[in-house]
Amino acid sequence: MFSGQGAQYFQMGKGLYDGNATFRGWMNRLDEMARQWSCRSVLEALYAEANRKGHPFDRTLLTHPAIFMVEYSLAQCLIDAGLEPDMVLGASLGSFAAAAIAGAMEVEDALRAVVQQAMAFEASCQSGGMIAVLADPALFDQEFLGEHSELASVNFASHFVISARQSDLAAIEAELKRRNIGHQRLPVSFPFHSQWIECAKAPFAVFMQSIARRHGRLPMVCCDQTAVLSDVSGDYFWNVVRRPIRFRETTTWLEAQGPRRYVDVGPAGTLATFLKYGLSPGTQSTIHSILTPFGADLKNLSSLLASIEN
Repeated sequence: MFSGQGAQYFQMGKGLYDGNATFRGWMNRLDEMARQWSCRSVLEALYAEANRKGHPFDRTLLTHPAIFMVEYSLAQCLIDAGLEPDMVLGASLGSFAAAAIAGAMEVEDALRAVVQQAMAFEASCQSGGMIAVLADPALFDQEFLGEHSELASVNFASHFVISARQSDLAAIEAELKRRNIGHQRLPVSFPFHSQWIECAKAPFAVFMQSIARRHGRLPMVCCDQTAVLSDVSGDYFWNVVRRPIRFRETTTWLEAQGPRRYVDVGPAGTLATFLKYGLSPGTQSTIHSILTPFGADLKNLSSLLASIEN
């Protein structure tokens, strides 16, 4: 499972970068690629000693490729260790790395598309943000949210995310606080999955005309369409960041087909956490995460690989 914007942080994956040769090799290789297109090193910013985990990491031109690099490198690390995926699931930005692992596009093209999309956002869109809300998604239908934000994702029965313009964020947070509703602003600079990023669509679409796509060797679970795909259309990589993420609906649909082993390769195990709250208590599926802001990445990787062997 490949997650998108909102769970990234400085130093993510540092334990694996220091202690796993496969992860480090892919991170270095991908950083060289990204540097060609953005004229800056993602690794230098990501692992700079001055950039602590608690510092805001929200510059899209850095976070977009950083998330891709960490997720793709971790997936390759698992594959190198013998843990081959049967299918991949991409949520929002995570759909780029998922498609690359599935073989639906070359990794160089996927990363270049990620960088170009970040450039389109920064060149075209006004700033905004996203807020995770710990409540029934039906709350969004109430006037104070519906008129000033858009629904970005529904993750489980008591967790959803909204996107809003910068000018509306403080008022929304104040109203949520007044109602004693748990919430958290995500470390992003734009209101992804909303009408306020539409101005980046045209330049990104023009760029994507140059990117080759092919039939994937692995099925791709799409959290936009709630479907399993073998091919991706020309507008696929725009739709996955513009339309709402239907994670709860998608995983409910997957579970109805039988138990699975879910492995979260995102930077904070966010999708794994959503599943722990979202799957039925009687499920026979297992859920695994590796990276967390609290360290122990190498230990978590070893534990996962040991559980597969047993």
